[in-house]
Amino acid sequence: MRIRGRVVVVTGASSGIGRATALAFAERKAKAVVLAARREEALEDLARDVERAGAQALVVPVDVADEAQVRELADRAVERYGGIDVWVNDAAVSVYGSVEELPLEDVRRVLDVDVMGYLHGIRAVLPLMRDRGEGVIVNVASVLSTVPQPYGAPYSMAKAAVLALAGSVRSELRLAGQKDIHVVSVLPATVDTPFFRQAGNHTGRKLLAMPPVNSPQRVAAAIVDAVRKPEREVLVGSGAKSLVRTARRHPDKAERLIARHVDTQHLSRRHRVSPTSGNLHRPSPVHDDAAVEGGWRGRGRTGARRVALAAAAVGGGLAVRRALAGTGTGR
Repeated sequence: MRIRGRVVVVTGASSGIGRATALAFAERKAKAVVLAARREEALEDLARDVERAGAQALVVPVDVADEAQVRELADRAVERYGGIDVWVNDAAVSVYGSVEELPLEDVRRVLDVDVMGYLHGIRAVLPLMRDRGEGVIVNVASVLSTVPQPYGAPYSMAKAAVLALAGSVRSELRLAGQKDIHVVSVLPATVDTPFFRQAGNHTGRKLLAMPPVNSPQRVAAAIVDAVRKPEREVLVGSGAKSLVRTARRHPDKAERLIARHVDTQHLSRRHRVSPTSGNLHRPSPVHDDAAVEGGWRGRGRTGARRVALAAAAVGGGLAVRRALAGTGTGR
């Protein structure tokens, strides 16, 4: 599918990957980008950038956990532009803490947004794409869907569910003979976004972006490419392919290594923090972190040598050492 002249819906567009993706489609001559997230003022600011890039913009404030709001999003896009060619499910939240101690209302909220929100998007747009006979749905998942991390069970659970959801929809489309409707899962490694400052955190330790940290523009470019040439899964970021390959071949070693990496690189041992639900139940302040990048790449978040040494310490083979030397997980 060529991008020029297409109508694209992006959820989670107020910051991070979603914001970068909206701009990427505008720069590649999409006709219109429909911007969805909870923070209307942040979307209005983004709409001006989208329009400067040459595309039309429509702002629709949405909480994707509410199915009625998501259907209204699809209806607004069709009413304004006549149809939807591309739907990017990107809206996501997270909470960190031990499985035993996480507040269940926080866990449910992660699943409502990160799983049901994606399902709501698919259910809203799929009938429209069936009628048109073509379209691309992109679900932003994570390498954590394959390599679950300690203290991040809700997010890993959700992203694994996203992969399963995409596979089921692809099978149903295949059985229905819908060859020109594609469902793509994009699996980024760690990305430099405000996500880690916005997340809920009940670990008592400050949350850091786990190195190496990739640019959100890199993920946005991969999403655009996935629309142009759809594939089943697209792995994005330093070490993502090697890490997922290793996890599938040597799951026990990969689990031990990612656990050590989270403990030494993802959760600070120097900075203690009070429990917070972050932006789970209410959005961040309007102008707080309404940006593409989170500033993590400029903070010396590398640490690849330490990860490689950890791999060797537990007896990992060469493939494992290479994979974990490039590990980074999450948004």
